[in-house]
Amino acid sequence: MADNERVLGVIRDAVEEINSTLPEDQQLEFSEETALFGPSGALDSMGLVNFVVAVEQGLEEEFGVSVVLADEKAMSRRTSPFRTVGSLKDYIHTLLEEKQHV
Repeated sequence: MADNERVLGVIRDAVEEINSTLPEDQQLEFSEETALFGPSGALDSMGLVNFVVAVEQGLEEEFGVSVVLADEKAMSRRTSPFRTVGSLKDYIHTLLEEKQHV
């Protein structure tokens, strides 16, 4: 079972990486309620792509598995997994669980 704290650590690292490229007044706060993408999200589409790549790389380093976050499965969900840090954490947890059962 994937440790939620480890998943949040990967997401936190990706947020810090993205923040290092943003002006101070546009940087993301880090909490599970932080809006990432969508109407109230802080990231534009290019920012989301960079963020997703950073998270995928972090997951591979932390868990030793390759995970694709932005695929048809993610895009077809009723609620986007990229809406908030918390929704992304839950989605990643589900993907890691599936990887362990393959």
